[in-house]
Amino acid sequence: MSGVSPADVMEDSSPRLARLSWVALGALSIGFHLWLIFSGLVPNLIARPLHMALALPWGLVWAARGRAERISGLVLAAAAMAACLYIALHEEALADQYGYLEGPGQMLMAGALILAVLEMARRAIGWPLPLVAVIALAYGLFGHLVPGELGHQAIPAASLLGTLTIAEGGLWGQLTGVSVNIVSIFVIFGAMLNAGEAGQGFMNLAVATAGSLKAGAAKVSVLASALFGSISGSASANVASTGAFTLPAMANLGYPRAFAAAVEAVASSGGQIMPPLMGAGAFIMVELTATPYTGVIMAALLPAILYFWAVWIGVDAFAARYGLKPMRTEERPSWRRVIVTGLFFLVPFAVLMERLFLAGYSAQYAAASAILAAAALLLFTSGGFAGCKTIAQRAAEVCLASGRQISMVAAIILCATLIIGVLGMTGLGVKITSLITGLSHGNLAIALLLTAIACLILGMEVPTTAAYVICIAVTGPALVRLGVPLLHAHLFVFWYALLSTITPPVCGTVFIAAGMVDAPWTKVARHAMSLGLGLYVIPLALMAHPDLVRLADAPLSALATAAAIAAGLLFLSRAIIAPMGLIRRALYAILAGAAFWLPALW
Repeated sequence: MSGVSPADVMEDSSPRLARLSWVALGALSIGFHLWLIFSGLVPNLIARPLHMALALPWGLVWAARGRAERISGLVLAAAAMAACLYIALHEEALADQYGYLEGPGQMLMAGALILAVLEMARRAIGWPLPLVAVIALAYGLFGHLVPGELGHQAIPAASLLGTLTIAEGGLWGQLTGVSVNIVSIFVIFGAMLNAGEAGQGFMNLAVATAGSLKAGAAKVSVLASALFGSISGSASANVASTGAFTLPAMANLGYPRAFAAAVEAVASSGGQIMPPLMGAGAFIMVELTATPYTGVIMAALLPAILYFWAVWIGVDAFAARYGLKPMRTEERPSWRRVIVTGLFFLVPFAVLMERLFLAGYSAQYAAASAILAAAALLLFTSGGFAGCKTIAQRAAEVCLASGRQISMVAAIILCATLIIGVLGMTGLGVKITSLITGLSHGNLAIALLLTAIACLILGMEVPTTAAYVICIAVTGPALVRLGVPLLHAHLFVFWYALLSTITPPVCGTVFIAAGMVDAPWTKVARHAMSLGLGLYVIPLALMAHPDLVRLADAPLSALATAAAIAAGLLFLSRAIIAPMGLIRRALYAILAGAAFWLPALW
């Protein structure tokens, strides 16, 4: 220690202490959410405020950029955490107030909670969603001044804010329950898998399976994104993780940069529709449709496979145009390595599926069992025992990733609940539903078009989950009123909430992938829309042929329908992408139309 001052020691140890504090907070969040599963029934006004309290430091302090944001985040987080603890400690007394705030103290408490939610969402995903929430709150408070049918009866501020903050009609409502009870558990599961060698197992399997094929590196991207997306549920995370490997591989083989970026962008976008996670969408769908989790993932499975099939055959069509090569033999892993690393995701997935489909456990119990299996595998690498240092690093990574990602989902869902709460209290959702029904004149095709436009516009500026939640709240009832089954309506809206990930002008995954290979984003977007044609077509096929999502109760009909749609996608992809003359292109388009129409015969 000679020549080292106590101040230097304190300075060196300060970041380490801060990291340990965040690791401890992440561990507390993991322990809390697992405890909720095994502790029995915990009142909503205890579990949900505590969930928000654990998310606040991550959203307001960890995500702070600069000293000023950090200080303001600390103050706001402390105030909102105090409010959350107050609600949890006084939930019985608050239940007797029936959503009506009493006194200035409770008004300040409500203000702190709402401000914290808005700021947490702003720091997590930017201004658009919080801005929509602010407009919704303003409408709730002052909408009685709006003339005509869009106005509503005056709602006292104490009642409006109280319903949103001390009752189960706003922040502590149904959607937050999904975040607390299900999404957080699967987030922890994903963090466990990512901390170990599951990601490498996905990549090795994809390379071994598709690397030797024509345009092998691009097909590896498709498979790896489908596999990785099944646990991440995030398009941007998918691009960053699988793209770090597949984009350089495609570049080294001479693939056009814009095409390589488009493949990664489109394949990664599919992670949000690929069971079992589907972002938070699957779990929200479970709650809003009262469909068992196994029913939702079975309904979503064939459409998701068709999406990746469309990308796969699109890659084949581009391969014919550019003469794209397979990956070199030395770049492909041995099958022994594939099997060994594959166990790191196959074992937890097998536990999850067995608990869900054979044992009949709920989604959260099944995920908790899979978490235990994934945690056990963190003790090992493909070469044997991981070692104490590696295990400690992996455990810290799990805690940090879980805390951050639970907070991210909570920020989005809590902000969306403000909007949904105001829509319900003011009756605006019903009015918009009536407006859509009126504009469509009872025509389902027009209603679907209006819904698709609404999803595209809203999805440009807010995350897919939030766009889906808001769109289904205002357009879902109109589709159901026009005869669309409830689950079909939710799947349609959820798919079209993804449109903006590859559709200009926003196309988030396109921008990320284009930046990673330094390609013009407009050219990447053009290729992405061709490769991602399934995103535009499959939801319409789902509406025209409902059997596509009936894999669980009518498997033969569902598989036959999927086969016909797969043929239609093949012909359509060839017509759009492959080099050919006008007459042949028209013939392929006709064949595509016939294949899409074929399931109507049965």
